Amino acid sequence: MNARETVLGRVRDALALAPRPAGTVPRDYRRGRELPDADRLALLVDRLADYKARVRTCTAAETAATLAEVLTGLGAARVGVPPGLDPAWLADWTGDLVEDRPEVPAPSLAELDAVVTASAVTCAETGTIFLDGSSGQGRRALTLVPDVHVCVVDLSQVTPGIPEALARLVPGRPTTLISGPSATSDIELERVEGVHGPRTLAVVVRTDR
Repeated sequence: MNARETVLGRVRDALALAPRPAGTVPRDYRRGRELPDADRLALLVDRLADYKARVRTCTAAETAATLAEVLTGLGAARVGVPPGLDPAWLADWTGDLVEDRPEVPAPSLAELDAVVTASAVTCAETGTIFLDGSSGQGRRALTLVPDVHVCVVDLSQVTPGIPEALARLVPGRPTTLISGPSATSDIELERVEGVHGPRTLAVVVRTDR
């Protein structure tokens, strides 16, 4: 018997000697909170700015012009889009658009300057954007490999807190949570961005949707 089998055997013996009944998970956290549109918007913008995300607000009619300004300001020339993204959103942008496909190898997505997606729901309290892979949001690799992610968020999708956000998600769908640009700290606690995903996150909040 090798060391691994010995350790696992002792774990099994310990579990057999001290069986534990299934516990009850407490569900008494706050739920069903509401905030006026202006308060949710202000809270979300504050949290996103604290995470060093770039934030723009606009109306639905201004989506194309705003996205064109954002992409131009970021110096993007080749932009990836997921299947199902509303083409009208990028009608004012004159760069190269590349629609993602499942068969495209993930490493080749690094050749894109940026990616533009929609979103499923957003939590104002934590500044967290939820993507669930549905139409207009794309596969996980598309929002992790390119260095810039531009995400469109409708204010009607913004909830006060996490419980309210989770209640809007479809169980079983693959969910990605984004709280600002990808960042971590090195051994000296110096912030390092772009390690696990996009170095730059730009959020366009449409205030009348």
